[in-house]
Amino acid sequence: MATLADVSSDQQNKGLQANVIVDRDAASRLGVTVSQIDNTLYDAFGQRQVSTIYVARNQYHVIMEVAQAYLQNPQILKDVYVSTSGGPASGSQTTNAVAGTVVPSTQKASGNAASVNSVAASAVRNLATNSIGATGKGASSTGTAVSTSQETMIPLSSVTQYGQGQTSLVVNHQGVLVANTISFNLAPGISLGTAVTTIEETMNRIGVPATIRGSFQGAAKIFQESLSSEPFLVLAAFATIYISLGMLYESFVHPLTILSTLPSAGVGAVLALMLFHTQFDIIAMIGVILLIGIVKKNAIMMIDFALHAERTEGLSAEDAIYRAAVLRFRPIMMTTMASLLGAVPLIVGMGEGSEFRRPLGITIIGGLVLSQILTLYTTPVVYLYLDRFRHWSMRRRRRA
Repeated sequence: MATLADVSSDQQNKGLQANVIVDRDAASRLGVTVSQIDNTLYDAFGQRQVSTIYVARNQYHVIMEVAQAYLQNPQILKDVYVSTSGGPASGSQTTNAVAGTVVPSTQKASGNAASVNSVAASAVRNLATNSIGATGKGASSTGTAVSTSQETMIPLSSVTQYGQGQTSLVVNHQGVLVANTISFNLAPGISLGTAVTTIEETMNRIGVPATIRGSFQGAAKIFQESLSSEPFLVLAAFATIYISLGMLYESFVHPLTILSTLPSAGVGAVLALMLFHTQFDIIAMIGVILLIGIVKKNAIMMIDFALHAERTEGLSAEDAIYRAAVLRFRPIMMTTMASLLGAVPLIVGMGEGSEFRRPLGITIIGGLVLSQILTLYTTPVVYLYLDRFRHWSMRRRRRA
């Protein structure tokens, strides 16, 4: 049975790109290294920073690349040449000539010697003062436009092959990481919790690499966060009730009698949701929290009357709880029916958003019905047993 429906992704990977495949055997025969090819391509089409221009109020990074006219067609790769004798700069390969530029031998004439030496001296001074220029890919350029001696230029097409590939049209990010979003709807009759579990099990089964991390967003993320905090929320509610009732009755035992009525309310809520084939979602969880406050009032009405009768009239625990159960039966039924009937419109309502309110009504009614049936009989029994435990512990402390 399918768990997810209408699965879609925002990944768009049908863009065209030119792939350059290096023929390492041919490059080795011609004396060209892979790093020289890489530097040549990065000089032509990358963002190599070669210098910084300083002015009075600002500074500008100098980026080297080919002219924009040569960036429109992959065929320009056929006009790129790789230098085989570029000198080192800072221990790495210098910037190589591109687009068929070859230094003529006439440039070695004595008339240009002073100019060449001036350019070289300027380049050394530029590297010494502009440390930021060395932050590009690999090593930075020396600042010299071309080599000062005749060198061998190898066409890039002699050592590489070209082909078309596919690349992403849009690179989406989430935070600082590249991310693709996969959206899905739930199949009929499938809960969000089941879908989340299925996705996690599938990722574990297919062995997703450690470099790929997945996380839920939207409603699935809210669902996970609510599940992680629900146990702490329920425990905090129980602790608050226990402390408040303990201060009210000045007892460590009798608050447990009141809290004993809450499990039956939770069971009734879950059974009602199963009966109506309704998911236990966040709205149903809110209904359970409401039941904690509604159901415990039944026990409070009986326990409060019984303790008062014991302390003021001197009745035994059996007589006190019996009188409380008889005299408090009518107000207990009245308050319970008022709460129960007040939740009926949440179930039968057909207006806008009624599907969100229906789990709340089902939870309240189911929890109230079952708890009302059970607590009228179980609360006196729990009260008597805990009262015996209280007297037994007091006798032990006296002996001690």
